[in-house]
Amino acid sequence: MESQLRMPSLVSRSLFLFLALTAARVLPGVVQAASAQNSVEISAPVGFTAESAARQSYCEAKFVGLPSGDSFREHLRIITANPHPTGSPEQVEVGHYLSRVMRAAGLSVRDHPYDVYLPQLTDDVEAQIVTPVSMRLNNREPALPEDRFSGHPDLLNGWNAFSGSGDVTGEVVYANYGTRADYRALDSMGISLEGKIVVARYGGNFRGFKVLFAEERGAAGVIMFNDAPAVEEDPYPQGPMLNGEIIQRGSVLTLAWTGDPLTPFEPALPVDGPVQVNRLDPDDVGLHTIPVLPLGYTATSEILSRMTGEMAPGEWQGGLPMPYRLTGGDELTVRVRVNQPKALTRATMVVGTLEGSDFPDEWMILGAHYDPWGFGAVDPNGGTAMLLTLAEALGELAEEGCRPRRSILIAHWDAEEYGVIGSTEWVEEFLEPLTTGAVAYINADAAVSGGFFGGSASPSLKQPILDAIRDTPYPKEGRSVYDWWAERSEGGTPVLGDLGGGSDHIAFYTHAGIPSAGITSGAGGRSGVAHSNYDNFSWFERFGDPEWIYGPMVATVDGLLSLRLANADLLPYDVTRYAVDTRMHVNTLLEVAEYRRIEVDLSRLVTATTDLARAATALDAARSTRVALGPVPSVEAERINAAFIGLEKAWLDDRGLQDRPWSRSLYVSPDPFSGYASWMLPGLRYEIETDDPADVPEWETRYLEAIRRLTDRMDGVTALIEGSI
Repeated sequence: MESQLRMPSLVSRSLFLFLALTAARVLPGVVQAASAQNSVEISAPVGFTAESAARQSYCEAKFVGLPSGDSFREHLRIITANPHPTGSPEQVEVGHYLSRVMRAAGLSVRDHPYDVYLPQLTDDVEAQIVTPVSMRLNNREPALPEDRFSGHPDLLNGWNAFSGSGDVTGEVVYANYGTRADYRALDSMGISLEGKIVVARYGGNFRGFKVLFAEERGAAGVIMFNDAPAVEEDPYPQGPMLNGEIIQRGSVLTLAWTGDPLTPFEPALPVDGPVQVNRLDPDDVGLHTIPVLPLGYTATSEILSRMTGEMAPGEWQGGLPMPYRLTGGDELTVRVRVNQPKALTRATMVVGTLEGSDFPDEWMILGAHYDPWGFGAVDPNGGTAMLLTLAEALGELAEEGCRPRRSILIAHWDAEEYGVIGSTEWVEEFLEPLTTGAVAYINADAAVSGGFFGGSASPSLKQPILDAIRDTPYPKEGRSVYDWWAERSEGGTPVLGDLGGGSDHIAFYTHAGIPSAGITSGAGGRSGVAHSNYDNFSWFERFGDPEWIYGPMVATVDGLLSLRLANADLLPYDVTRYAVDTRMHVNTLLEVAEYRRIEVDLSRLVTATTDLARAATALDAARSTRVALGPVPSVEAERINAAFIGLEKAWLDDRGLQDRPWSRSLYVSPDPFSGYASWMLPGLRYEIETDDPADVPEWETRYLEAIRRLTDRMDGVTALIEGSI
């Protein structure tokens, strides 16, 4: 769909913007002049009247040059000067800095504190070989002369949040990636995990499931490691990639809900605040009880090289120059010791608001967490610094007369690394205004680490994002981000993915039913320092964004997208994409069923998507007709846009998903067996993946109800629009 100004290149668009700017200078009243005088023949963006489109073009022309590389660099340098994980005094200071910058930019800022149940910061963990030799295994990255940050005294050993505490010794079993299939393979081979130390490599699933599946089988402890690459290439510090000492920290929290372990479905408000909430007893929550820790592959090789059992299958072999074996034999024993106390901990969300001029209670929200495992230059603070740069640009734009019509919120979340906790508590606290007023949520977790642009989104935001990148210059190349991406895409067409798990969009998208997206410019696979002590400013300035150009590029994309969603007369959701993607996901389910040799009949769903496509086409046409007729009065716009905002909520079902009542979206959820991958139409997918087709008809009925709700709501929006013509 071509929904932007219909111009063949950035050059011709720039000509129009120049003319719009000229008209604005001559007629400060302002921008209707460009279209009224027919300076250039334009086609308005989706959801904009001609008058609004002219003003929008004027404001966008002023905006695109505002995000500053110098500002991006300085923010990142200051934020990452010290390690600042959640619960540390340094994290509190970073939060104060975020507040100061956004207030200086003209945003109103509010802190949102929550008392959440978290591990206390500790490096009281160790792993060692007990027999046949006594050897303590290194579990902290060494200081490097090439990296001025790597010897900081506040850096911690490698550790996993929400490990159990304990001191255990046992024989070793290698579990490949520790996926559900891998553990089932061990079961089928008759290999018991009772009392054993499981060694599993990262990849294939969320690390928490490696632990969950091991604990279910009686394992005494778990060691996880980044496997060596098959061919070592550019290891840090000579290059950006993995070396043998790098340790990936991370949470292993696996509960049926996202957020604070003690307050599912409600915010973990401060214990010293005026409103008290009921908290579960930690002993009743089902947290992991066995000790868990991560190592680098050099330390892990000391274990693997001493294993004497049966050879692991070929696909289980790894990158180290030794055979990977299933068991270690009775002569090899390994000790894992973890002391990890847990307590209520203050986590603070910092939210800045650029209040809308016309519809202040309609919110366009952008966010990124600001808590790292160490310094966090890439993850998460590449996104944090970018959002500060964006806040400054939007604030300056507002000062120059281009205040958004809807409010733009820029949020910095705390305690994400421990289990997407802070943003979830905020969503739970503000669920009611979010339900009625949130237009979209754009996630910026680790949003900048290189020049490889990409993203994932809910259906309604995919085309608006593609439109925004058509008008965002790719640095130093004289073409758009869209064109850069298209050249590298199969068939010459960029494709946005579907959101999975693992970051702060989860509560917005899967619990509250708010259209969401994640937009990044990454390293293109050229990074090996995730969650390590080497993810710092030294790595970033050498390998991530040495010229400080990609942070401003992402800020420009996010800014254009936000301004269009904030300023459109009628919200520019891609409504036709709902039907296209839903039909595609039904077909995918049929393919999965065929692969698993499960017989299912989803013909009623296929038929329902046909009616959904009809409703979407009619709504798209009605919106175009209405904005072509001229200005939309505020009362009318508010009523119609409230109905647009309600579309995504058609997928919500308060009964939730199988064993996951907190996950209310029937459209999407993280894969319940891997944690990261995106499952579309997850209720049905679960029945098929678990080889239990008997419940498929019941779930198909629930999906038919959801699709009919969405179809009816689209018809309702169309009726509202047509009634105003």
